[in-house]
Amino acid sequence: MYKNKLLFFLIYTLLWPLRFFPPLFLHKLGKALGTLAFYTLTNYRKRALSNLSLAESLQLTPTQITKIAKESFQNLVITCLEYSKLSFKKDLSRSIICENPETAMDLIAKKQGIIFFCGHQSNWEVLFLDGTQRMPGVAIGRPIKNPFLYTWITSIRERFGGKMVTPHQAMREGFKALKQGKFLGIVGDQGMPESGFLSTFLGRKAWTSPSPAILAYRAKCPIMVATTRRENGKYFIRYSDPIWPDLTKSLEEEITSMMTKTLKLFEESVYLRPGQWLWQHNRWKQETPKTVYYRYRYDSILILLPKNPNTLTFFLKEIEVFREIYPHAFLTFAISKTASLPPMENITILHYEKEKDLFLKDYRYKLVFNFTSLPKLNHHFLKQSAFKVLSLEDLKNAAKEHLSTAKEWSFSDLLKRALCRPNTLWKTENAS
Repeated sequence: MYKNKLLFFLIYTLLWPLRFFPPLFLHKLGKALGTLAFYTLTNYRKRALSNLSLAESLQLTPTQITKIAKESFQNLVITCLEYSKLSFKKDLSRSIICENPETAMDLIAKKQGIIFFCGHQSNWEVLFLDGTQRMPGVAIGRPIKNPFLYTWITSIRERFGGKMVTPHQAMREGFKALKQGKFLGIVGDQGMPESGFLSTFLGRKAWTSPSPAILAYRAKCPIMVATTRRENGKYFIRYSDPIWPDLTKSLEEEITSMMTKTLKLFEESVYLRPGQWLWQHNRWKQETPKTVYYRYRYDSILILLPKNPNTLTFFLKEIEVFREIYPHAFLTFAISKTASLPPMENITILHYEKEKDLFLKDYRYKLVFNFTSLPKLNHHFLKQSAFKVLSLEDLKNAAKEHLSTAKEWSFSDLLKRALCRPNTLWKTENAS
């Protein structure tokens, strides 16, 4: 608790003087510090580069990926620098401009609730601040670990009469607010594999919370997509046309229909200004934490298979185990042109002639299994977006506490004991 309080005091002290500087100065400072963060915060940089590579429909070159990732860091730092200014400035109308509030305000005036769907775009905080200056509203906010920092951020968000609710309260409090004719703000661009709702976002399958569509259907209210952009030191907000639920159809049908329309509209705004979106978040995470240890739970995985036929046979006998362990992840297998893989669903295959051909520039992969004879590949992929590169020896070391020396272990058993929690895909001896 003392560390949290000290950290909050340090952050507040550093940000406090910035409230007196003009927005353009903060944005220039944010760009400089964001560039520094891009080069120093290695794990966040890797995540951003990988996520941009996974956004297939953007069709970006490696140079474009690096440029947009850097802009995303700059955008994030600018957002952080502006918290103190947002907490202090009484009149935000000169720096936050809503281009078309009329439809939303007319609906609220008629006591018709609205769900505003938004994302982590430019400074996402301005959406709720501007909205609650015009209309009564509630928004869902996930608490952060530091309670002092979260209390301060909540006080900024609620300064114009809005109310924040936690995800745990979202369905109950959100429904209540909508029935009272208020708006409900939902930041819905985060990856949620536990949600059970699968869609496509930027050309790649993504798990998304269907709660906006569920609430809209049950409360008989529309969803409006709220997007924001930063230009010349100002923020411009735009609301989409209302997306109304069709109550003649089933809830299941309307969840798919409404979420598809909603995500498509938000996706279009990301296309226009990709550098103003939060690429540091794992939008495409695929697996829940139930089976695989957190340290090995990644969405995009590369398996480098050896060229030597005798060595390759050892892996090919049970290569399907990767899909068993990672049922939804984006798996890519690199294999010699003279060899072939057994049938597996939804995988990518890279054929190579020589193992040295595997030194490719590809930011997609967050986890790499290197079963080749080239250990230099480890450093090569770690320099790009890989958080871990695991060899067969690494797997043996990770699994050794669960392996008995009394028997010979198969590749499948080894992999499960190294990557998966006990009593999930494999059982401990004393498991009931």
